[in-house]
Amino acid sequence: MQTILYVRVSTAEQTAAHQRTQAEKAGFRIDHVVEDEGVSGITIRLQDRPQGRRLFDMLRRGDTLVVRWVDRLGRNYADVTETIREFMKRGVVIRTVINGLVFDGATEDPMQQAVRDALIAFMAATAQAQAEATKVTQRAGIDHAKGRADAYLGRKPTYSRTQLETVRNLLEQGAGPSAIAAATGLQRQTIHRIRQNPTEAEAALARWEA
Repeated sequence: MQTILYVRVSTAEQTAAHQRTQAEKAGFRIDHVVEDEGVSGITIRLQDRPQGRRLFDMLRRGDTLVVRWVDRLGRNYADVTETIREFMKRGVVIRTVINGLVFDGATEDPMQQAVRDALIAFMAATAQAQAEATKVTQRAGIDHAKGRADAYLGRKPTYSRTQLETVRNLLEQGAGPSAIAAATGLQRQTIHRIRQNPTEAEAALARWEA
């Protein structure tokens, strides 16, 4: 039996090493890391990603698949739910670093199955909803920045694109400013500003990225 960490790195600021460090700090002993870099989780199914296909070939009954969160598998509801169920059919246990979720197909108790399947559906739907919300916020920020094209850029944001997305994801999951600050390396004041005005936070970043 082996424990495989799957990482999807969609931007230059994300790293496989960071996701592995997070997993190991959470207590996982990783045997192999499978990484897809620069791949969208919205438009490209896991099975269609170069290393995603390898993952399907590697995993066997009794193995454990570790992901930072279900959004690493994908941000499309149908794809994520189908992927998790396929792995469970094969006897693979899926575990997440964030929230410590466990998806195991071994249980035969109908109530446990119902709770598990409802949780899978909720997590997959959340991943897609977050992706769609991020696109809307980004669009609003870009439009806002364009509308102020002649204005002074203002102070450069102290957060990166990846950090901003991480803050939004953690806020949506109910994490507090202290926990988010520890996870991202940002100041609590920055977390509060992003939470109070996410559109302006996106706009400020967009102005400097333009």
